[in-house]
Amino acid sequence: MVVDDEKDILQIVKYNLELHGYEVETAENGVDAITKLGIFKPDLVLLDIMMPHKDGIQTCIEIRANPDFDDTIIIFLTALSDEKSEIRGLELGADDYIAKPIKPKLLVSRVHSAFRRITEDDSSVIIFPDLEINREKFLVVHKGKEVSLPRKEFELFSLLASKPGRVFLRNEILDKVWGNEVIVGDRTIDVHVRKIRQKLNADFISTVKGVGYKFQN
Repeated sequence: MVVDDEKDILQIVKYNLELHGYEVETAENGVDAITKLGIFKPDLVLLDIMMPHKDGIQTCIEIRANPDFDDTIIIFLTALSDEKSEIRGLELGADDYIAKPIKPKLLVSRVHSAFRRITEDDSSVIIFPDLEINREKFLVVHKGKEVSLPRKEFELFSLLASKPGRVFLRNEILDKVWGNEVIVGDRTIDVHVRKIRQKLNADFISTVKGVGYKFQN
């Protein structure tokens, strides 16, 4: 579903996504989107922020409050490109934040990346070009070479890679990787990320300042 009050943007985005085989529904504001949501049941919502009647922020909050759409990917596509707006959007539960203008091919690429979370989240083996992560064997292979990662580094890397492009908040990472085992702080995550980058000699993990981390291939 593409939600935007500018009809030309709706048409361009819809056209380019349909060229790549996606079924696309559109809405011109948040009220329209919420009404259509239950009928269309989208796997992904591209959501503008500045819209009449109900803006994208409120729409995102309502979608995330509905357990029927826990697995729905939300990507903000907005002209608000400042860091404060991006952080707020991600903290509200968006999986990605894209600033306008963006080239159609790049937008489709970001959508492709986001959809990997649906097809690969439950897989024991996550495969990307030049990278394979086997979650059963705790094995990472980068460019044909095995890379040894201690358990926590592997769990952190595997978590981020399970949903490419999705921003994981720091508290979420701490909860899913360390749980209640020990009391650790934000610095612990930073150290583990730095070690993973060094061992792979590649920067698969991107820092979203003030928010958390995401995997990009």
